[in-house]
Amino acid sequence: MENQSTLFDEMTGGSDTVVKNGLCNVCKGTRRLCGKDRCPLMVKFYTKKINTPVIKSNDVAGSSPPAVFVGRYGYPKVEIGPLLPTFMGDTTELDKPELWGGKSMYDIAAMRYQLVRGKYRIDATDFAKSGKIVDNVQELALTAKPVNVETYFEKKPSGRIVLDDEIMPFGPSGKMSSIRVENGRFEHNLEKSFYDTDMNSTDAVVAAYHNGTFVSEIEKAFSVGTMGVGKRRRFVPTRWSITAVDDIIGKNLMKDVRYNETIDEFRLFQWKGLDNWWSIVMMPVTWRYEMIEAWYPKTSWNPSPNEMVVAHDHEFFEGRTQYADNITGAYYAARLAVTEYLQSIGRSAGVMVFREVHPGYDIPLGVWNIRENVRAALRTQPYTAESLEGLWPQINAFMDLKKERWLHNSEILKDYLIQRRIEDFY
Repeated sequence: MENQSTLFDEMTGGSDTVVKNGLCNVCKGTRRLCGKDRCPLMVKFYTKKINTPVIKSNDVAGSSPPAVFVGRYGYPKVEIGPLLPTFMGDTTELDKPELWGGKSMYDIAAMRYQLVRGKYRIDATDFAKSGKIVDNVQELALTAKPVNVETYFEKKPSGRIVLDDEIMPFGPSGKMSSIRVENGRFEHNLEKSFYDTDMNSTDAVVAAYHNGTFVSEIEKAFSVGTMGVGKRRRFVPTRWSITAVDDIIGKNLMKDVRYNETIDEFRLFQWKGLDNWWSIVMMPVTWRYEMIEAWYPKTSWNPSPNEMVVAHDHEFFEGRTQYADNITGAYYAARLAVTEYLQSIGRSAGVMVFREVHPGYDIPLGVWNIRENVRAALRTQPYTAESLEGLWPQINAFMDLKKERWLHNSEILKDYLIQRRIEDFY
């Protein structure tokens, strides 16, 4: 532990060099924007006391939730495989973030660290002849309920847990030599798209979603090449598939939401979960959306002892044409939850998601946290007002950041306050 802490200090070269210009918040350990060989914050995370399964053999058997993982390094040559614990039983909860409401951050992390990852290298763009392991991984991703899996590793699984701001954490890993998956029943909607090789992947995602399949289940099926037209099917790294599915569903919902009548009042939803504080503002104007994140010092992607990092991305009525580089996957996860709400009430609105990330959130858990917490916020009773000014006292009372800081970082608010609207002429 002491050696790892020293390594962290050496790699950071002082916190200011790591967080210069908010690099850590933008990079989130994936782009090496600081120029270091290894992410200093990841080294810091790994110094925490974390319990992982004790693995005594190359042969690991357990009930997969079901869960799979597709890596991204070296794409299109990537490592695929199952995630499974070392025990049998009903493990559904281990891979269903939709069921994690009310759990603490460490309860979730401890639960996920029980999962062992098997790794088998394939060509993500040409996997038809990759053999039985690919078939088993695909079948596992489509299965509706936990299924027993036995995996043979070249060596006993070991190594660090995986932590990432986009994906859910999991435990040790190892290269597989073979895998055996018991027969299980496929999730009905995912099975239909698997056998329909004339349906494109976008339509498959949307159809499964509207027929009630969990977003987390769709993401798995999307990642293992079970959606899309014939030979164009591809394995998609799990990290990419999460954002792709959130984006596809959100855009589909916006087709209706964008042209609905607007709400007729200003609404404010507020929520706290996993030491993330949320204020979601809805204005009675045509569709526009913005997310602003404020990362407090000593949070997972802001190691500075005293400097807050604020990032934001937005879109107006026409939507975005470029990836949300500042907020990344969180932007699309929150947008999905927002468009779900607006579709459910048959209205449109201008929406701003204010997120404060406080020091209690010191281990990255994945963007499911954003999607599920915004969903939870939008299930609460909103505060209402006849004007935007009427909401600020409640925002100021609930959030640490005050009106001026949100205004300074918001393109949507600046546009709203400056641009004249039709109603101004009446």
